[in-house]
Amino acid sequence: MNRFRRFKEVIAILVSLVFFAAVYVVIYLIMPVSGESKWKEVEIPQGSSYSRGIDILADEGFIRNKPVFLLMGRLTQTDRNMKAGYYNLNTSMTPLEIFYRLKKGMIIEFTVTIPEGSTLDDIRLKLKEVRLIDDNSWHITKDRAFLASLSISAPSLEGYLFPDSYNFSKGTDPKNIFSIMVQRMREKYNEKLVKRTYELGMTVNEVLTLASIIEKEAVFDSERPLISGVYHNRLKKNMKLQADPTVLYGVRYRWGRIMYSDLLRATPYNTYVINGLPPGPIASPGIKSIEAALYPEKTGYLFFVSMNNGRHHFSNSGMEHVKAVALYQRNGKNKEENGKKETN
Repeated sequence: MNRFRRFKEVIAILVSLVFFAAVYVVIYLIMPVSGESKWKEVEIPQGSSYSRGIDILADEGFIRNKPVFLLMGRLTQTDRNMKAGYYNLNTSMTPLEIFYRLKKGMIIEFTVTIPEGSTLDDIRLKLKEVRLIDDNSWHITKDRAFLASLSISAPSLEGYLFPDSYNFSKGTDPKNIFSIMVQRMREKYNEKLVKRTYELGMTVNEVLTLASIIEKEAVFDSERPLISGVYHNRLKKNMKLQADPTVLYGVRYRWGRIMYSDLLRATPYNTYVINGLPPGPIASPGIKSIEAALYPEKTGYLFFVSMNNGRHHFSNSGMEHVKAVALYQRNGKNKEENGKKETN
């Protein structure tokens, strides 16, 4: 009888201890870490274990009872994967709120949207705006070793960073950012399109280069294959492409009014001077321009000129083209005055 009574007393003590421990844990979890409200970004480095992450948060003053967090991590299997990155935490948060953020991997992320036709300079400004890159890290966009690691045979990453929306976490290695964007391009530039590239006797770099010119010239999707057809025809006839966007890219790397004197400047990108395609893309083409470069419309057109409404007039002969220029480009006023797009 005495043994049974002692057994019940032990059980009662254990139940009481568990109860008080549970009450303590609950109170701990719902009480703010501090009465002061202060935001701080805490970095959990890449490759950190869950326990290492808890140690970092404890050192930063956000965790006062590491065993509770370790136990919760084990019970919820959160300890199997600690998402690296920057966590934005407030000292007025409760431990439960902090644990929830750890469990969900709620790190600081930035959404970056790259429109079609963006140049490297455009992309640089967007990435710098959210501090994902700086001037030093930007240099890798033209680093030959880095380009070679991505199997890119071009002067830079120009044209290889696919225009799309991306989510990047704060602190992401710039090399990973650019690799992801290049990989997105290769996902879009699928096996079917690669096969078509070889059928045309072209390289991927040549297709992207042509597609980037089409991207800069076209406003309406319906005209992309037509514009592509003009350029394919000119390439076959060994005619200079005479694409104004390449002139602007080679002269001052900006988009705006083109001067007649620009057409005479010798740059690797001035298709009024060089034969064939430039050495690399002049912007990031979208998939529609890439497909247009690969599937040009079969036509006899060799010229086109802007009609000043986003559309172009296409011509078969030089004489017809001269008349169209006179009609649509302010009665033939020179390029230095109106900066029009045309292929002569």
